[in-house]
Amino acid sequence: MLKIDIPGDKVYQLAHLVLDYNGTLACDGRLLPDVTERLTSLSEHLNVHVLTADTFGSAQANLAGIPCQTVVLPPGDQAEGKQQFVQELGPAVTAAIGNGRNDQLMLVTATLGIAVVQTEGAAAATLMAADVVVPSIIAALDLLLRPLRLTATLRA
Repeated sequence: MLKIDIPGDKVYQLAHLVLDYNGTLACDGRLLPDVTERLTSLSEHLNVHVLTADTFGSAQANLAGIPCQTVVLPPGDQAEGKQQFVQELGPAVTAAIGNGRNDQLMLVTATLGIAVVQTEGAAAATLMAADVVVPSIIAALDLLLRPLRLTATLRA
């Protein structure tokens, strides 16, 4: 459990972190540098889940050894699949990180939605659905590893 108190707003009691894979944790199917160590650190406090269409067929191999659940979503409406996954975990105890249009519903459903804008870009609708927008996955993960950064951004 990760507790983050946002003065003038609310107290987050997070149990789960749900992440998109390609465009968020990876670029062109390859895990981005420094992601492994941060996910491993966060897994000490949160259940980490990675949702992917696995476009490049490399997600499970690249995430091997990282304490996380990897879920390959079936073809079809992946936006609704990601949203349903967050709903089943419990939106009130879930943070989500993504960048694509199919991440919008996941970010808006989770109690804390973080959008990343990296090499692949980010869908405008997803940016609008997020509570926080950051320039990289490292910045996003560091918000959770160093929660006073999140406090500084979201305080009322």
